[in-house]
Amino acid sequence: MAGSQGKFDFAIDRGGTFTDVFARLPDGRERVLKLLSHDPQNYKDAPTEGIRRVLEQETGQAFPRDQPVDASLIGWIRMGTTVATNALLERQGERTALLVTQGFQDLLHIGTQARPNLFDLEVSVPEVLYEEVIEVEERVVLKQGGCQLPRKDTGDSLEVWRELNLKRVEEDLKGVLSRGITSLAVLLLHSYTWSAHEKAVGSLARKLGFAQVSLSSEVMPMIRAVPRGYTVCADAYLTPKIRQYLRGFTSGFKGGLQEVNVLFMQSDGGLTPMEQFCGSRAVLSGPAGGVVGYAVTSYNPYDKKPVIGFDMGGTSTDVSRYAGQYEHVFEATTAGVTLQAPQLDINTVAAGGGSRLFFRSGMFVVGPESAGAHPGPACYRKGGSLTVTDANLALGRLLPSFFPRIFGPGENEPLSTEDTMKHFQQLTQEINDFLSTSQSKCMKSKMSVEEVAMGFIRVANEAMCRPIRALTQAKGHDTSQHVLACFGGAGGQHACAIARALGMKTVFIHKYSGVLSAYGLALADVVEEVQEPCSLQYEPGSFSELDRRVDLLSQRCQGALRTRGFTSTQIQTELFLHLRYEGTDCALMVTANGYPSNAQSCHSGDFRSAFNKRYLKEFGFTIADRPIIVDDIRVRGSGKSALMRTNLSVLINYVFSFAKMTRCYFDNGYLDTNVYLWETLSCDHSINGPAVIIDKNSTILVEPGCVAQLTAGGDVCITVGTDTQCALGTELNAIQLSIFSHRFMSIAEQMGRVLQRTSISTNIKERLDFSCAVFGPDGGLVSNAPHIPVHLGAMQETVQYQIKALENSLKEGDVILSNHPCAGGSHLPDLTVITPVFQPGVTGPVFFVASRGHHADIGGITPGSMPPHSTSLQQEGAVFISFKLVSDGVFQEQAVTDALLAPAQHPGCSGTRNLHDNLSDLRAQVAANQRGCQLVNELIDTYGLAVVQAYMGYIQSNAELAVRDMLKDFAHRRRQHMGSLEVESEDQMDDGTIIRLRVKINEEEGSAVFDFSGTGTEVWGNCNAPRAITLSALIYCLRCMVGQDIPLNQGCLTPIKVIIPPGSILQPSQNAAVVGGNVLTSQRVVDVIFRAFDVCAASQGCMNNVTFGNDKSGYYETVAGGAGAGPCWHGRSGVHSHMTNTRITDPEILEKRYPVILEQFSLRPDAGGAGRFHGGDGVIRKLLFREKVVLSVLTERRSTRPYGLSGGESGAPGLNLLHRADGRVLNLGAKTSVSLEPGDMFSLYTPGGGGYGKVEGDDPDSKSAPPKRRRLNESFSERGSVFEYRRAQESV
Repeated sequence: MAGSQGKFDFAIDRGGTFTDVFARLPDGRERVLKLLSHDPQNYKDAPTEGIRRVLEQETGQAFPRDQPVDASLIGWIRMGTTVATNALLERQGERTALLVTQGFQDLLHIGTQARPNLFDLEVSVPEVLYEEVIEVEERVVLKQGGCQLPRKDTGDSLEVWRELNLKRVEEDLKGVLSRGITSLAVLLLHSYTWSAHEKAVGSLARKLGFAQVSLSSEVMPMIRAVPRGYTVCADAYLTPKIRQYLRGFTSGFKGGLQEVNVLFMQSDGGLTPMEQFCGSRAVLSGPAGGVVGYAVTSYNPYDKKPVIGFDMGGTSTDVSRYAGQYEHVFEATTAGVTLQAPQLDINTVAAGGGSRLFFRSGMFVVGPESAGAHPGPACYRKGGSLTVTDANLALGRLLPSFFPRIFGPGENEPLSTEDTMKHFQQLTQEINDFLSTSQSKCMKSKMSVEEVAMGFIRVANEAMCRPIRALTQAKGHDTSQHVLACFGGAGGQHACAIARALGMKTVFIHKYSGVLSAYGLALADVVEEVQEPCSLQYEPGSFSELDRRVDLLSQRCQGALRTRGFTSTQIQTELFLHLRYEGTDCALMVTANGYPSNAQSCHSGDFRSAFNKRYLKEFGFTIADRPIIVDDIRVRGSGKSALMRTNLSVLINYVFSFAKMTRCYFDNGYLDTNVYLWETLSCDHSINGPAVIIDKNSTILVEPGCVAQLTAGGDVCITVGTDTQCALGTELNAIQLSIFSHRFMSIAEQMGRVLQRTSISTNIKERLDFSCAVFGPDGGLVSNAPHIPVHLGAMQETVQYQIKALENSLKEGDVILSNHPCAGGSHLPDLTVITPVFQPGVTGPVFFVASRGHHADIGGITPGSMPPHSTSLQQEGAVFISFKLVSDGVFQEQAVTDALLAPAQHPGCSGTRNLHDNLSDLRAQVAANQRGCQLVNELIDTYGLAVVQAYMGYIQSNAELAVRDMLKDFAHRRRQHMGSLEVESEDQMDDGTIIRLRVKINEEEGSAVFDFSGTGTEVWGNCNAPRAITLSALIYCLRCMVGQDIPLNQGCLTPIKVIIPPGSILQPSQNAAVVGGNVLTSQRVVDVIFRAFDVCAASQGCMNNVTFGNDKSGYYETVAGGAGAGPCWHGRSGVHSHMTNTRITDPEILEKRYPVILEQFSLRPDAGGAGRFHGGDGVIRKLLFREKVVLSVLTERRSTRPYGLSGGESGAPGLNLLHRADGRVLNLGAKTSVSLEPGDMFSLYTPGGGGYGKVEGDDPDSKSAPPKRRRLNESFSERGSVFEYRRAQESV
């Protein structure tokens, strides 16, 4: 793989719009070329055309387009391509069938059971990739020492409970082939560790003639069936398309490139031979080259300063990090499909040059909607909308004279400043009209077009800063201590502002920044990876076996690379162990670089020390004396490229003249701005801002106070000056309103990161069942993250209770703990920690910060503190009303310990069963609050207390305005159709308790009274719901009905008056049991509100709480059901709805850790109500127990049915059945606790959703009218670890 002397070498990035070509010529010179990826009138394939052009121009020989290119002059070709990504986004892959273990035909449809967008009632989820499903008669289970069922011992770690029925499989496969499907994905449970059944099926399928057979045990042998299943489906779906493209590509060359070394970039940043390039490893092929490019060119190995990669394109921005090693993730979602494969951690946010600009309810909003390539921004002359690109053009930061004339209907006109300014003038008028009518007393003067455009740029920059902060701070890094490496077409216009906002001092822009993905391909290594599962403890007794397996995997890697022409001196291998503490789910892929082996480690290095240090860095603590488990062994072999790598060069100052001058708009108005052509600059040039540097592929804005210098290599390095921010007054500035909204949300998010890092329990650290929030001095909610529905608004009640109860007794150094329903609590396991924020010279708190976390146990009559049969609050655990957790800065450990153990004083109750985790998590909550206090005070130090509190009020008013607008619109439509502005509805619980609502709307004010008078009384069981639960349900419903992103804060409820009769099920007495109210009654409140407003049919109306355990282990889950249909959509099947969004435990994890076998997990046919739009189906979930356990179920909708609307039929009620080992079948009812014996099976049938609209006649189209569709790249554009973290937070 050394240089191919005397020949042309090509590195090509084939993107969705442009194809970038980097060529190294035989004489050592370099060339770059950019051309359209699709230009069928001129050429068939862009990479082939790029190669042809370079060869023709450099050799002087003719290479006709209609003839194959002579490949004898080519040394190697390296490519990155979006072929797989585009096929996934557009769902244009190969027709595929899925073979799966019997009982799990809908496993990938259900997935994690969480919905992607909390407030999307349609529950838009990408369709599965397979067309047909075949259930395979076979079953393998893991051995368990305590299993008391009859066993079929194979002498292995598994037991074959049901032999593979190959005859039946053959019949089914022949049927699939007859229907024209030739691509097959195979997913059998536990095949990650025992693959015999999958291999037998694969062998049979290939003999029968399937062109593509992907086995999950080969594609990615890692535990967790759902992501492995998605991955194997993607492989089967995409690989044939890749093969098809490769055949077309190679056919454009003489000899089909047989003598040329052709390599393709994989998602992990490594190159692989063309014949091994497959679908599951190809999705990030394009962006990966850019990461390699900036990592090699921007990172200085001498000062080791980490680098943030910032790639801003048309529709989105990619953010990543490099600190001497590539940062990989092993499970990430692209286009709605979760792939379990090594991938660079590239975080994509929906903010790019094409992101559209909106003014909504007084707030500047950028994206996530994009103008796309067609019609594109307004300046493209095709009738497009205003975008970030237009804002830069309006401010003079883009110069049309330097752009090619490729715009307009004929694609022969320049960028249109006129169209941009026309649109901005209209929007500016709209903004000024709004501000003059609604906030006139707060405004100084009307806004100019430039101020509006500048405002959108600042909002866009803030939106892009948030994921960068999250990416760095999530792992304990200081964002400001990074270099910002900018590349891509649009990033140069924003780089200085973003670096300044993040406190970064340096921006680096490589000379090939416009084609850096292609250049990165030339710098990349050829990679071979092998991985296998492992369940060993990392301890001396396992080291010999661990070393043996590592040696075998290393030999496989080295052998594969030697066959590709690498010598032993060019090959490097790196070992990774996937490690976690026993009893946790938080595994880290760890390398032992810098940790040499010793007597207490395996031969490959001291992985224990490496793991503990990394864990401490990311999470703030280690777990002493806890065994460490090796989940997987991974070896990454690299064949080192011989291409010269460019490092940072010494900078030389020199002042010189500019090419021309223009005027650009900045915070202080228009400034004279020098314009330079990059190609005319030499390495000794230094440029003071403001300035614009232009080349053929990008525009760089050097802002005032910044200095750009050219390195000896011709790259641009910008030193970023400090921000000379103008003083901000307390009057409303609509631009600052959006920015402050981001800042307040960022405080809540950063609090959450601290809490997740420093907590110890599974519930908080791994399930992310917590919320953090900022409150005003009156206790009114300002911002909270994440948006856990049942927490929305509930914490506000808690904070306001403390303000009233404690009055002036709070002082600096105090922290309050509360969970009582009378004090705004939801249910007792949700412990809320509240910290007041003080400022010198100010009497009383100026803000409050709070964190609410779900503790796994706080005592009571059952483990888990969620008893199905509790009748009083004392039976549900420890109670705190206004407890000083920290007093004068001292954590009150003994006092809180006594309180947590106090429930043992009540008959039949226990104190907390996990005191250590309680105390650790409470300390973590205190630490998260402390971080919140620090960030609030920093904001106050920057802007002043009066300004920060003023904008707090403006943000709350913005949410209020959005709700008022929604109510006015509803009232207007209601008055036109019905003549009445009152709506009412009711529904009932399974015990017959009525929940009744009457809503009276004031159309003129946009206000409403929600009156729950007539609701049934407090009940004997635990379905009583504290007032805070009703308020949370109400905020959730209002946000869904508003239909757009708004700040979720106190303002949402300002136009609303809520009347709840004391002593009712929705406002019970102080000692009423409430655990069921939080998880069950909350759902019914939502149903009643949506019914009153005729929003959608009822969803399943239950969380289906299932708990089982014994003296060795305990487990809790909530289970999906059917979602309700709406006016233009079918209800989603097998998904959580409304007030919960909990992920379900993967079947393989469930069976590995608990004494249970999952016999079936599938959709429940025909459970959804019929209608013009049908309700979603519930699920069937069957659990077979291997040991004695106590099973508890806490459910609803067992005797009532989820209602249909507008003529739609009701969904089916749920059913809880117990199948005894002796053959008896018992109906358990909705709420019970029962002792089970080995061999007993629990069958859960969850409710379906209601239908919407009456089916008319026998018209088949009216029974299944197609729901509206959205493009996947618009609805599911985000990806990366930051996105996965937020999605996980909203899945509890």
